Amino acid sequence: LKKNGVEFSLFDNVTSNPVEENVWAGVAHFQEERCDSIIALGGGSPIDVAKAIGLMATHQPPMAQYDDKFDGWKLVRPIMPPLIAIPTTSGTGSEVGRSTVITLKATQRKTVIFSPHLLPRVALCDPELTLKLPPHITAATGMDALTHCVEAYLAKGYHPMCDGIALQGMRLIAKSLLRAVHYGDDVDARTSMMMAASMGAVAFQKGLGVCHSLAHPLSTIAGLHHGLANAIMLPYVLEFNQSAAPERLVDIAAALDGKKDEPAAAIVKRLNKFAGIPDKLSVAGVKAEQVPAMVEQAFEDASHLLNPRSVSKDDLKNLCEKALL
Repeated sequence: LKKNGVEFSLFDNVTSNPVEENVWAGVAHFQEERCDSIIALGGGSPIDVAKAIGLMATHQPPMAQYDDKFDGWKLVRPIMPPLIAIPTTSGTGSEVGRSTVITLKATQRKTVIFSPHLLPRVALCDPELTLKLPPHITAATGMDALTHCVEAYLAKGYHPMCDGIALQGMRLIAKSLLRAVHYGDDVDARTSMMMAASMGAVAFQKGLGVCHSLAHPLSTIAGLHHGLANAIMLPYVLEFNQSAAPERLVDIAAALDGKKDEPAAAIVKRLNKFAGIPDKLSVAGVKAEQVPAMVEQAFEDASHLLNPRSVSKDDLKNLCEKALL
């Protein structure tokens, strides 16, 4: 930008698991500096905040009215500033997604705001930007991408295009995640992971599932990185979904290049182990006393509505307790 004489102003007040306060600080900065467009450089959090800044700089508050759970997308108009997304992680796929996830101050709940108008105008995906990503972040974000692909493939509904994209994303991750974790300068592995992350985000336009419903409160209540929360919960969710989608779980196991007749959940557990991800929530710092509040938030989270097996509060409690200790 400097070389080409483009004026810009840097805003970097973004937290992991972004909150509403980040957005309003960004809106104030955008307006004070009289900006006309936004470039989001970073992982899913900066890109999500950039989308929300563009929304709230051009739309009336409160932010809660745009909650997808209440059809807030109907209020979003195509008047937002142009957004260019440049991801530096390979996980959320927010650079090609039509939603942003922000924790609202009033509810302390991760809230999905969806609209086609939130889609960045341009996504510049350069795997070389991920070469210095630490192994634990590479692992967590990579498992986030895998969870997107897996839950999209399992989600209720008929969408063969999303299904095909999800399966190919799983294949890329199975071949490349551990290489990217343990050999961070492997450009081919980093390229495959970046493509898989974008593919996962395209695929989950079909829907997600109960793993994401649990991952959201694991972030807001227990402070877990979103990808880490998904990674730990995914094997338990796959076991839970076995009775509802046995054929699809066989497809997932095949895409992940598992051994003959090996369950998908076992393959994911093994992948987590070699990526350095704990198999229990307690190891990541989650406390038993946090479970009731997480169950309440997870049940209110719309992601599980497209899970192949219907979910009750007792189911959510049992999943948390199995994953805890």
